[in-house]
Amino acid sequence: MSTAHSRAAREFTKNREKTAWHDDTFWSIRTKRDHMASELPEWEELREHASAIKRHTATHLADYLDKFSTQLESRGVIVHWAKDAQEFNEITFGILESHKVEKMVKSKSMLTEECGMNAYLEQRGIDVVETDLGERILQLLGQKPSHIVMPAIHLTRQEVGEMFEQKGISHEKGNYDPTYLTRCARRHLRDEFMEAQAGMTGCNFGVAETGDIVVCTNEGNADMSTSMPKLHIVAMGIEKVVPDYDSVAVFQRLLCRCGTGQPTTTYTSHFRQARPGAEMHVVLVDNGRSDILANPEHWETLKCIRCGACMNTCPVYRRSGGYSYTYFIPGPIGVNLGMLHDPQQHSGNLSACSLCLSCDNVCPTKVNPGSQIYYWRQDLDRLGKADKMKKAMSEGMSLLYNHPALYTTALRLAPLANLVPESLTRSDSLNPWGIGHAKPEFAKKSFHRIWKEDIDKK
Repeated sequence: MSTAHSRAAREFTKNREKTAWHDDTFWSIRTKRDHMASELPEWEELREHASAIKRHTATHLADYLDKFSTQLESRGVIVHWAKDAQEFNEITFGILESHKVEKMVKSKSMLTEECGMNAYLEQRGIDVVETDLGERILQLLGQKPSHIVMPAIHLTRQEVGEMFEQKGISHEKGNYDPTYLTRCARRHLRDEFMEAQAGMTGCNFGVAETGDIVVCTNEGNADMSTSMPKLHIVAMGIEKVVPDYDSVAVFQRLLCRCGTGQPTTTYTSHFRQARPGAEMHVVLVDNGRSDILANPEHWETLKCIRCGACMNTCPVYRRSGGYSYTYFIPGPIGVNLGMLHDPQQHSGNLSACSLCLSCDNVCPTKVNPGSQIYYWRQDLDRLGKADKMKKAMSEGMSLLYNHPALYTTALRLAPLANLVPESLTRSDSLNPWGIGHAKPEFAKKSFHRIWKEDIDKK
């Protein structure tokens, strides 16, 4: 019953102090989210409205994408359509190559992570510089994001400070003050902005009615990536389109409150055309999204606005870390997206869920990732990924519970299990479920027997 997730989680939890810190950090963000929600009496109505907007848009996606691209093209923006990651990477490289770009700065984009864009471009001689502070730290360390909103949250300031010293970004040895380290990073990135010939942003929302690209950040790096270079490229998943400004207003009220516990992001930038003398491209990427839309049970996964609230509340993610998941997006939404991408490869992540459904309760667009994980689990046998031991146990319990005489006999014999040495109940091979748990003690008399004896006395 061991999975890639459980093995990686076991490595993560060996450092108990860091595990507790990771858990406390994300729970504090969940607490801030709850405080923000409590300040808005219309909170649940907002969630319902956001869900309805996303549901409507997804079921009319072609119409809204057509309107969106038409609006962009009417103002000189060049729109590209990419069916998959390979095509997205080829289009992006083609744009950069035609402009003789050697260095591109980019703001945070999980879509480029999904498509492996950085590595693709770097192999072809393009220097790609992440400008989101967390993403830049990970890029210098050669790591991937462990969270979709706070990608480097798993790192301590001491770890960041030591890396900055090694890279020559900070010069005061042993100074791990966050303000100082941030100032060093800003100075380090300033030259990158000045030298870049192109800038790339992601897209939080694409407004069909006006053709706006809406980017929400707390650092202003997206504005720097688009105001310095003469070439702006937008990487946008097709599910990011929304009907109009009224829709954006609903999501704007939910996004940051759910993701980081703030009333709003520090910067909400709108791009609808290139500035004078510059050029703007928008690459609309499918990469399996149409297939998700065609999935009758899981298509509402497309409603996700990538706020990260499901991760912040998830007891499994908080205690196992982002790198324990096999898909590049961790947590409850990542489990679902991984299954939609490749169920054979990522089915092991389904065990990384307690089905507490806390994620369902906090999701701003009511994707209900925990409930969807439950539905995926029902498909494991059909996918050929059901655990043999669990199947045998289920069949055994079915036999036991459907035969009262057998059940009663088993209750009488259960105390014999108390004689089994506790070391055997915590064996990887014999009982993986027992790891981390104390062996239960069976009562000498079952509740049924005590109840019957009490009735007989009366």
